[in-house]
Amino acid sequence: MFKIKIAGLIIEIDNRYNAVEKLCKDYIVESGDSIFRVRASDEDILKEKQYGGSLDQYCESVCIYRNIVKKLPLYDVFFLHAAVVEVDGHSYAFMAKSGTGKTTHVKLWCEHFGERARIVNGDKPILRFSGKELMAYGTPWCGKEGYNINTSTPIQGMCFIERSEKNAIRTMNSTEVISKIFHQMIMPEEEECVSKVLEFLDKLVQLKKIWVLECNISQEAVKVSYEAMSGKLYND
Repeated sequence: MFKIKIAGLIIEIDNRYNAVEKLCKDYIVESGDSIFRVRASDEDILKEKQYGGSLDQYCESVCIYRNIVKKLPLYDVFFLHAAVVEVDGHSYAFMAKSGTGKTTHVKLWCEHFGERARIVNGDKPILRFSGKELMAYGTPWCGKEGYNINTSTPIQGMCFIERSEKNAIRTMNSTEVISKIFHQMIMPEEEECVSKVLEFLDKLVQLKKIWVLECNISQEAVKVSYEAMSGKLYND
């Protein structure tokens, strides 16, 4: 059993395999009161294996994070299936269907911006509002590439990626935003948590920072998305 701190919240993890603690090593804290405790039951692990998981320790890790995510809305913290890249202190969250290339896209940003850029999380960050500003937080759960940093960063823009031969970006209306982003979240089961998610989505829509990027895998795609979401020239 150990404690981690993400998005300013301390959570106690009742694990059975050392692999989970090893995964969370950069987020472990030794002191502080936890807001809740999570564990993966035998039933949770068995169900995850039926979905295609192999090793029990991997399945435990997946189940533990899912159980964390389902409780976080009570504390106004929310999971998003996205890759988050930070440039010059501001971050950009990219969402897409599996295999579309969100990780490839954020790596292109790192190639172009060099030391100005870093990947905060490659697949499973969490978000929360700090006043009127939306913040992204790194988590130990981050996709197969392992891109994650234990940090927080203000979100400048959020973008859905779609494959296309040409590069173009546009904003979305509120109905489109909600319909798309629902597929990038894990919906909780408790009624109070569901209400919190709906409140969060309403605030998210009002930010008017969410885009659709139709793109190929190229530096031009970085230029198009960066200039639109940052409001700055590509070579700044």
